[in-house]
Amino acid sequence: MGFFKILLKRSVEKDLRKIDSSRVSRVVEAIRALAENPFPSGCKRLRGAKNFYRIRVGDYRIIYWVDVKEKIIIVYYVRHRRTAYRR
Repeated sequence: MGFFKILLKRSVEKDLRKIDSSRVSRVVEAIRALAENPFPSGCKRLRGAKNFYRIRVGDYRIIYWVDVKEKIIIVYYVRHRRTAYRR
């Protein structure tokens, strides 16, 4: 499948600052792993949104968009499960 380029929105950096430092490394590793496999086991497509997916990392959710043709992943949010799906 090849490697995908990962782009982070500015909101992701803010979200990572809010997470406990002991959990940030797991989240960052999960984001890096998306470059090799943008659809890991356990990922789910979000309803009502084309090409948007989420993966779980403990109590946190990584919300991202995938463009398979251009091989680009844009990570939009890293949020706690309570607030991840609110608009």
